[in-house]
Amino acid sequence: MELVRRLMPLTLLILSCLAELTMAEAEGNASCTVSLGGANMAETHKAMILQLNPSENCTWTIERPENKSIRIIFSYVQLDPDGSCESENIKVFDGTSSNGPLLGQVCSKNDYVPVFESSSSTLTFQIVTDSARIQRTVFVFYYFFSPNISIPNCGGYLDTLEGSFTSPNYPKPHPELAYCVWHIQVEKDYKIKLNFKEIFLEIDKQCKFDFLAIYDGPSTNSGLIGQVCGRVTPTFESSSNSLTVVLSTDYANSYRGFSASYTSIYAENINTTSLTCSSDRMRVIISKSYLEAFNSNGNNLQLKDPTCRPKLSNVVEFSIPLNGCGTIRKVEDQSITYTNIITFSASSTSEVITRQKQLQIIVKCEMGHNSTVEIIYITEDDVIQSQNALGKYNTSMALFESNSFEKTILESPYYVDLNQTLFVQVSLHTSDPNLVVFLDTCRASPTSDFASPTYDLIKSGCSRDETCKVYPLFGHYGRFQFNAFKFLRSMSSVYLQCKVLICDSSDHQSRCNQGCVSRSKRDISSYKWKTDSIIGPIRLKRDRSASGNSGFQHETHAEETPNQPFNSLHLFSFMVLALNVVIVATITVRHFVNQQADYKYQKLQNY
Repeated sequence: MELVRRLMPLTLLILSCLAELTMAEAEGNASCTVSLGGANMAETHKAMILQLNPSENCTWTIERPENKSIRIIFSYVQLDPDGSCESENIKVFDGTSSNGPLLGQVCSKNDYVPVFESSSSTLTFQIVTDSARIQRTVFVFYYFFSPNISIPNCGGYLDTLEGSFTSPNYPKPHPELAYCVWHIQVEKDYKIKLNFKEIFLEIDKQCKFDFLAIYDGPSTNSGLIGQVCGRVTPTFESSSNSLTVVLSTDYANSYRGFSASYTSIYAENINTTSLTCSSDRMRVIISKSYLEAFNSNGNNLQLKDPTCRPKLSNVVEFSIPLNGCGTIRKVEDQSITYTNIITFSASSTSEVITRQKQLQIIVKCEMGHNSTVEIIYITEDDVIQSQNALGKYNTSMALFESNSFEKTILESPYYVDLNQTLFVQVSLHTSDPNLVVFLDTCRASPTSDFASPTYDLIKSGCSRDETCKVYPLFGHYGRFQFNAFKFLRSMSSVYLQCKVLICDSSDHQSRCNQGCVSRSKRDISSYKWKTDSIIGPIRLKRDRSASGNSGFQHETHAEETPNQPFNSLHLFSFMVLALNVVIVATITVRHFVNQQADYKYQKLQNY
């Protein structure tokens, strides 16, 4: 016992030393938490190469007492390629600590150059590494800037089929601390070929300081195609119709910058010609290899209206409006046909004879019942070829705030009060001014697949709901209004579907001009096209009383608003359950009493 008493102080001393050692180790792991702004207030920018160890957890805070934002760029990141983003990453926070809003996360799986901007003059970033014993290197560059001050010619939007752009001040030295973003977007079905005529930036093997980053898509998160610097002239090609180019420069060694141009490449393989008909135009694509037989590159092709010129890339494209460029419109029994002619005649030294082939391309879009027929007739020295395809008119349906139909409601879902007046418009998107839209049938459903139950608002052009009002024919717009309702024993969502007829306005006998006609008396009157438009969901506002609304009072007793804790069905179920509990309890008690009556205590006999 005496020995134990003597060893007790030594034991406590050892435990105390171990605790101090553990604390020292913990403080050592956290020693990389430093401030990058407080020590040197004159530092407006800084570049660092961070060599990180395994199992690291470091936090840096950048702050400066002035009204500017911080841009931080991780231009070179070498982390554990086999590590997960959860175990090894860089997190950037907006503010003075890691408790601020997360601006983004970087890990080895990222396929872009990470760039973040703070909302004020403070920013924090944290680096966490896993236990793998490999070399890790992160190049960090940050600087303060004023968001409301921009550099001239620094970035922009380019949307033509071809174009060019340069770095600011080119061919003079580019500005310091520049971050410029160019968004290139060409027409659908085209790709972009980007060619750099010159790049003269600071030479660095890893392009950490000044660099160009090219992304395959509409933003800097679309996937990095390449990061280049130095003296090179690369070429890049997108996989879609958009491309993003970023120029980032630091505070030293400014050179000429870059000069670039781009062209569009039609993505599909066209052997001869292609025609697509839409609501407002005909789109004709002609292969340049096909035109080579006529010694033409497309410059001398023209429509009936020679002022309408084609777009030239690796193909020749005519975008022909249905109501312009010499397009002829013809109304037939059950269809409307739009026709134009592309002509070409090779140059000749004689006005009497020619030894060159003559080319004539007749393009024709036939908009008929439920479909569109697209036809091209190619006449080559009286040899006619033809192609057929399908297309359609485009329509859309939307809700509006008032009967002026000026301001569209963009909310989805759209929350309304029971019995609130709703204004609906179906729009036909076409350049043909001679077409009108007629609402044949509009119905509502609690589900988007319009399975049973459904409720008719308009049927055969006639209003079937007492609150529904159908507006007169008005060009490319079909309009109606009705009061909001909900379906019994269903969720409080309503979807709308309208069957739309499209007619020629000059045909006074068309179905569109007949208006409301009962189905039993309706004949097969002409209309040019038929389509469906769907909108939804429309939902009732929560925590709103539905009482006192005329026309729908019988619904309010069947289903309450979504946040109501108990409706009548819940109350009835609860009462039935309580009654069952009482009955079971009564039977159990009576059974127990009967058992006691049958088995009374008996006095044991004395032996």
